[in-house]
Amino acid sequence: MGRLFGTDGVRGRANVELTAELALELSVAAAHVLGEAGGVTGPRPRAVVGRDPRASGEFLESAVVAGLASAGVDVVRLGVVPTPGAAYLTGSTGADFGVMISASHNPMPDNGIKFFARGGEKLDDAIEDAIEARLTETWERPVGDRVGRVTDRPELVEDYIAHLVSTLAHPVSLDGITVVVDCANGAAYRTAPGAFEVQGAKVIAIHADPDGLNINADCGSTHIESLQAAVREHGADLGLALDGDADRCLAVDAEGTLVDGDQIMAVLAVAMHEAGELPGDVVVATVMSNLGFSLAMRAQGIQVVQTKVGDRYVLEAMKAGGYALGGEQSGHVVMSEHATTGDGVLTGLHLMSRMASTGSSLAELAGVMERLPQVLINVPGVDKSRAATDPELQAAVHRAEQELGDEGRVLLRPSGTEALVRVMVEARSAEQARAVADQLATVVKDTLAV
Repeated sequence: MGRLFGTDGVRGRANVELTAELALELSVAAAHVLGEAGGVTGPRPRAVVGRDPRASGEFLESAVVAGLASAGVDVVRLGVVPTPGAAYLTGSTGADFGVMISASHNPMPDNGIKFFARGGEKLDDAIEDAIEARLTETWERPVGDRVGRVTDRPELVEDYIAHLVSTLAHPVSLDGITVVVDCANGAAYRTAPGAFEVQGAKVIAIHADPDGLNINADCGSTHIESLQAAVREHGADLGLALDGDADRCLAVDAEGTLVDGDQIMAVLAVAMHEAGELPGDVVVATVMSNLGFSLAMRAQGIQVVQTKVGDRYVLEAMKAGGYALGGEQSGHVVMSEHATTGDGVLTGLHLMSRMASTGSSLAELAGVMERLPQVLINVPGVDKSRAATDPELQAAVHRAEQELGDEGRVLLRPSGTEALVRVMVEARSAEQARAVADQLATVVKDTLAV
């Protein structure tokens, strides 16, 4: 059996890989590991539990709460709340740890369980391994007044909304800005419109009627077509697309043109740089960020630190360097002064605040960065373990890099889960990017053939 925890908690098809029994056992193990981490202030450890609206979250929440309480943990049940909201409330309520039940942007049949340490921080690998190890250990069950108690506090989401608004150090009214918000029929269906309206924006919410089955269904950050159409239909100033648990945010401008995570980070980085709020004049991005982002940041006097793909690696680099801004092209944007994880609603607030304070349109602000054409080809059925060492392939990559020069880039990435290699090429023209990518994909197929 492989490692149970993935890059973002434990995920799988609900009631298939991720069963009620596993959820209960995981919660008991987490209660022992995280509850014994030290610093418990009350008679028992305390945990907050949140979920997104998908139907399977109802029975998984029950299993998680039962496991925690049976292990002697007092549980505050938050109900439906964004993942970053659960992380924030873990810290703000002084809980010993938090649990979020969500599969983020994944389709409805999937679900996941994610744990937060004290303060709302993501767990490191060693703690996750310790939880897995405790799954098979026997334990003494508390009885009588030692069992955990369960309370419902759905109103705490209002504290989260108040926190989001408070992060605007120089509050600028969003009055006059019309925004269409695609809530992905997910966890932020009330939070996002509420936070934006508090700041004065005119909000048109779409896909904001979750029924447990429609989360991420042809909507949200993975399907922005309906958002683009709605922005044009309503003559809105911009559109914001969240995912099911609202930890990511993409945008579209008034013409319906996509503004991706790289462009959003560029806008926020420039704003923070100008305000003296960007420590070290550094922003953290992954190797998949568009080369245009790095070129734009260089022109602004901002350094880009690159990490492996995955928001956990972005967070690790930010924490290690004391950096304030990082994220991914997919829309995970982390503002570490205000959040311990990516927060789509927070991102949207700060993006619109920049529009209001400068009087600029989103298209004008996003123009700080020119996205270079990017071509990605997946080459299946190859020996991905030789991608970084095969001499013929490496020679082909070197030739491609020489051809592209400083205004292009080549990246070969073996898949973490499949027998394929991803070939990504950026260039000044789409034609050149496609030609170079096709050439390299052919070399990968021929030289790494199984």
